Amino acid sequence: LCPVDEHKGHDTVSAAAERTERQRELEVSRQNIQQRIQDREKDVKLLQQEVEAINQSADQTVEHSEKIFTELIHLIQKRSSDVKQQIRSQQETEVSRVKELEEKLEQEITELKRKDAELKQLSHTEDHIQFLHNYPSLSALSESTDSSSINIRPLSYFEDVTAAVSEVRDKLQDILREEWTNISLTVTEVDVLLSQPEPKTRAGFLKYSCEITLDPNTAHKQLLLSEGNRKATAMNQQQSYSDHPDRFTGWWQVLSRESLTGRCYWEVEWRGRVYVAVAYKNISRKGLCDECKFGHNDKSWSLDCNNNSFTFLYNNIQTPVSGPHSSRVGVYLDHRAGILSFYSVSETMTLLHRVQTTFTQPLYAGLWVYRYGDTAELIKVK
Repeated sequence: LCPVDEHKGHDTVSAAAERTERQRELEVSRQNIQQRIQDREKDVKLLQQEVEAINQSADQTVEHSEKIFTELIHLIQKRSSDVKQQIRSQQETEVSRVKELEEKLEQEITELKRKDAELKQLSHTEDHIQFLHNYPSLSALSESTDSSSINIRPLSYFEDVTAAVSEVRDKLQDILREEWTNISLTVTEVDVLLSQPEPKTRAGFLKYSCEITLDPNTAHKQLLLSEGNRKATAMNQQQSYSDHPDRFTGWWQVLSRESLTGRCYWEVEWRGRVYVAVAYKNISRKGLCDECKFGHNDKSWSLDCNNNSFTFLYNNIQTPVSGPHSSRVGVYLDHRAGILSFYSVSETMTLLHRVQTTFTQPLYAGLWVYRYGDTAELIKVK
């Protein structure tokens, strides 16, 4: 009835013929589905094997780490025992030496008292001949014990040992603090199969926001740090920072106190001309050479924010960057994936430049404030 009435002239096929065609398509769809089921079952088995491998590796690593730390504790305990034994031995030697000198002095005092009594008795002798006869033998004194070298230092004999042990403790603490970053980094690098894409929205980035402060020990002496060591201002006069090997002495730069690993996001509010950067800890610090300048060597990456323009720098290569001007720059780091991205932040976020590389060390956030009065601040984002 259909082609006779309303659809007269339309191409038609019988239901049986159409069923045959669709049946073939159905079989192809089923084959595709079954193939996908097999693929997904393989993936599930791989994931199950991965879980087993992760658990086994973690258990072995915990066991090995505990063994190593136990050995380290035993080594420190052994050194503590050695120092204690050495101190006690030296204590015994010194006390014995002092006691020996004390006994000699006591003997001398006894001898002198006896001599004094004899001389006193002689002084009362009335017979002049007897007095003159006995005086030479009684007046002769034995050689005095040399006590001129006695130097009393109350309570200060072993303080140098305490200072030396304290110095060892401080060095170990520094080593553990520095190496802990590497240990922590290698732990967070265990990221099997499940890589996270870069966020698409500011809310997504803020999930990775991290509290960053500036390290006064790295700040150039003409940088004033304020706002809880989150803001840097270039000043005409030097600040009263003490000398420190980590301090930048040429360019007006400063690094963060915190090392950055894993995924991190932070924002910088800037005014004037500022370089927003990341750098390895072993970047050079002394003088005005390129090896010290953010973005002018292979140990740092930076975005030059200059009035209405942006320029990316790495290893002294400049890359002009286009994007909307904003006084706030967002920085996203995925250390494990080797991704470093700079964003212009206003009502929206616009990607300015993305780096895809391999980071071989922990990174530190950096700021280079270019002229007097220019400022840069690490913003507390929420």
